[in-house]
Amino acid sequence: MTDFLGPVMLGVKGLELTPEDRERLLHPATGGVILFSRNYQDPEQLQALVREIRSLRSPELLLAVDHEGGRVQRFRDGFSELPPMHWIGDVFNYDPARGQELATDSGWVLGRELQAVGIDFSFTPVLDRDIGISEVIGDRAFHERADVIALLGGCLLDGLDQAGMRGVGKHFPGHGSVAADSHLEVPVDPRSLAEIEADDIAAFVPLLPRVGGIMPAHVIYPEVDANPAGFSGIWLHDLLRMRWGFDGAIFSDDLGMAGAGVVRSPGERAHAALYAGCDMVLICNDFAGADDILQTLEGRAANPETARRLDAMRARAAPDDALRMDAALARLHALVDHHGSTPMM
Repeated sequence: MTDFLGPVMLGVKGLELTPEDRERLLHPATGGVILFSRNYQDPEQLQALVREIRSLRSPELLLAVDHEGGRVQRFRDGFSELPPMHWIGDVFNYDPARGQELATDSGWVLGRELQAVGIDFSFTPVLDRDIGISEVIGDRAFHERADVIALLGGCLLDGLDQAGMRGVGKHFPGHGSVAADSHLEVPVDPRSLAEIEADDIAAFVPLLPRVGGIMPAHVIYPEVDANPAGFSGIWLHDLLRMRWGFDGAIFSDDLGMAGAGVVRSPGERAHAALYAGCDMVLICNDFAGADDILQTLEGRAANPETARRLDAMRARAAPDDALRMDAALARLHALVDHHGSTPMM
């Protein structure tokens, strides 16, 4: 078995591993697992699943989840209900200090609760702008202004860091200006690089030294490149790495999404995303596609630089602070109670 994690992060089918799951997770190209609501019943079951996954490999596979708050919170019963980030942005508009406190609280609670069940990191924060165009982003975004997003996103990252967890900013360079949902189609954003940089990237660049990872959007920006950002060496290498100096891990968005369909097969998508500059590619719900990717990447040499970036995503020990948790939850629950619960996505 290699001493490095492979470049593929997979979904698994249910509440416990199937023989097919185990075979995929033992493949040398596999490096991580992303968990969903289908994998969750209660904290005790989740901890058992995590232990089973971790027992399979050395080094242990990375464990991640999309757990943002609001519509995108994969674990519900037994976890605290976190507000959509836009509610925090709304508070910031009339009380900036309280908005920043709530963003930090969200990161702290999210990080502590996930780490308690053995998760390494969440794909959060969302750094897209909500300008009333993209429904799939909507209230997942903190705000319409990039400077406010950078400020509140930084507060959430502070909370995560204090809880022993890294964050992954998404969806670079910005998904909020297209109406199409990249889960279902291929969005196209016709703006120039200068416009995107001023309007959207300004939310990402201040946080690049602080996030552990970045997830690019399955969006085409034809004035920059004919390929979606997640398959674009211009976006990932020339701009994100070389121009803006990002040295963390780059994770593809789910290669099973329609927005990734510009590249024909799942295996070809994985190869294209890694060639463009991704460190790890995600295939979440398409198990036949996962098999195709693992077959395509058979024998791919481990990359020590990628291994360093991915290893930095592991959760680290942080002290418990029951008083802080109680105070943070009281503030967050007051916000949720004021608005009412949000539907799941």
